[in-house]
Amino acid sequence: MSNLPARAERRCHNAVNPLHSCIFFSPDLGAEMAKIGIEDPAAAYFATRAAALGAVGAGTVGATFYNFNPVLVARHVPAVWETASPDVVLDARIRAADSTLRRLLGEEIIASDEMAEAARLALRATEACTPHARPLYAAHADLPVPEEPHLAFWHATTLLREHRGDAHLAALLAAGLDPLESLVSHTATGKGMAIGWILSTRGWRRTDWEAASDRLRERGLVADGEELALTGAGTALRAEIEEATDRMDTAPYRHLGAEGVERLTELARGFLFTAAAAGAFPASATGQG
Repeated sequence: MSNLPARAERRCHNAVNPLHSCIFFSPDLGAEMAKIGIEDPAAAYFATRAAALGAVGAGTVGATFYNFNPVLVARHVPAVWETASPDVVLDARIRAADSTLRRLLGEEIIASDEMAEAARLALRATEACTPHARPLYAAHADLPVPEEPHLAFWHATTLLREHRGDAHLAALLAAGLDPLESLVSHTATGKGMAIGWILSTRGWRRTDWEAASDRLRERGLVADGEELALTGAGTALRAEIEEATDRMDTAPYRHLGAEGVERLTELARGFLFTAAAAGAFPASATGQG
């Protein structure tokens, strides 16, 4: 076991996670899913991320994804599995990851020693991930590791993302934040997704958003006024949620060690800057819009 600098695991996650999630913003994913008959963006997202779980129903997807409106989930799940089986979806997903990374990073980075090193480091970190009470992580951990380094790296980023994500949901639940309250309070930090993006992709209505905001105001977590902002208590609660998530997600990074974590963070940030410059993330997904 190795001592880590404060919040080293969070900094590493913040560099690694977007390199997984960029696929969900990629036109390549939409194209690959359309080839197998899934054209609706919401259906494609649910199928792509849930396929590792098997042909599960709306209840399982809603529980593991947490912050989507159950009505939206039920509109597409389990019907999406009648269009394409989970195995077919997983094959389409890895093709999309391949083309997305090649397009955003370029062939030189894809074939570089740095990419191979990042894959080794990220996979080593996953050796200490644990499956108990982590359904999305556990499902993805059962999938084979791709041979090509950039896809092995993407696979490892998926495992690290879902390992932390499952822990984060436990922290939200312990904090007493329901799915939409979690989104509202995160957006109120100034670091979350734009309100319009949340409403359009998570299936909530503006009235739902306002009702969740009112509940948070009643708890003294969101300030009064037209501008969405946390109170001191709200800021403290969100900070504790992140600290709790760190505590539940420290094992992979301690296993990798301080030097390995620093190097993986450095490599991932370099890839991330390149991907972002290539247009990996839409501006409409961020900010207070």
